[in-house]
Amino acid sequence: MQFVHFDAARFLAESWQRQPLLIRNPWKNWENPLSPDDLAGLACEDHVESRLISGAPRAAWKVEHGPIAEARFGKLGKKPWTLLVQTVDMFVPEVAALIEPFRFIPDWRIDDVMVSYATDQGGVGPHYDQYDVFLIQGAGRRRWQVGGLCDAATELLPHDDLRLLARFEPEQEWILEPGDILYLPPRFAHDGVALGDDCMTYSIGFRAPSRGELIADWCDDLVAAMDDDDRYADPGLPGQPNPGEITTAALSALHAMVTEKLHDREAFARWFGSFATTRKYSDLDFAPEEPVSVADVADELAAGAVVQRNPASRFSFVEQGPEAVLLFVDGECLDCAGEAARFARHLCGEPCFVADSEMAGCAAVVKLVVRLVNQGCISLDG
Repeated sequence: MQFVHFDAARFLAESWQRQPLLIRNPWKNWENPLSPDDLAGLACEDHVESRLISGAPRAAWKVEHGPIAEARFGKLGKKPWTLLVQTVDMFVPEVAALIEPFRFIPDWRIDDVMVSYATDQGGVGPHYDQYDVFLIQGAGRRRWQVGGLCDAATELLPHDDLRLLARFEPEQEWILEPGDILYLPPRFAHDGVALGDDCMTYSIGFRAPSRGELIADWCDDLVAAMDDDDRYADPGLPGQPNPGEITTAALSALHAMVTEKLHDREAFARWFGSFATTRKYSDLDFAPEEPVSVADVADELAAGAVVQRNPASRFSFVEQGPEAVLLFVDGECLDCAGEAARFARHLCGEPCFVADSEMAGCAAVVKLVVRLVNQGCISLDG
């Protein structure tokens, strides 16, 4: 999938995290990458997160969590309903390919591709999200209405599974045809309704960790690595007139004891790279049935094999100087130097590329590839 009518630099300067934007079919040749039947098949799988939303009015809408029994689809009747399936990019390479044109935004910010299928008048109601999203119309037509900004004080309807707005006042309205894209920044109220059957929408969502989430996870990581013997001490403690006082000197020492660890930028980089690349479903195993050997990988690389990233895996790197990087893959931090560092940068930049035969002559590169193949993060295709 490629864009031919889209100015990424202008978009970042004028719209990203600022205002909604309708992008009329910017694709070189738009083709819906997934059939409704295949989407329904994914929703029937135990390891795939899905929801079936049906009924009306909004306050009485029913949400069924997957896996969805195949027979259930035949019993839905003519009332409006919507099927939502998360992280379809993990399982369908053609859907994962939709992410590529949006990689002018850093990979660590990209979350997943959710796919929805709706019958006529189907939707999930007026709501708002805490993250940026590109809504790609895959098939059929959908009317999108967009309102103003929401926040924690915005009133919601009582519902256990849906965050529906109690009041929604649309300010803009568009009808999207196949290939059209609607960009929405965080917290904008919006409502999408299918106009006719067989309406499919691909939602490319972006990660926006909260300050609280970052602090909590970073501190958990720090605490796990701390020695229990590292304790407060006050040799040379002076006497004080009132033993009930916590003195300025004690507070300063305690505060420094805590913040010293928080200011360790190198440790923070290693933690955040792992945090940002942790897969959503870490229990899924994509490792090959038979592990590959160093000799196998060296032969494949020498023959110019295609290096292919697993769409389910996450890759990022942090520079450590001109000859070294920290490579992060699925939450694991790998120190890479020299040729291995150059390979790591290439791997993070290109989801699929033809191996340079010289890679086979570098032991560090071969060792890295063996590890990633055996973990199911990449594959080699001769």
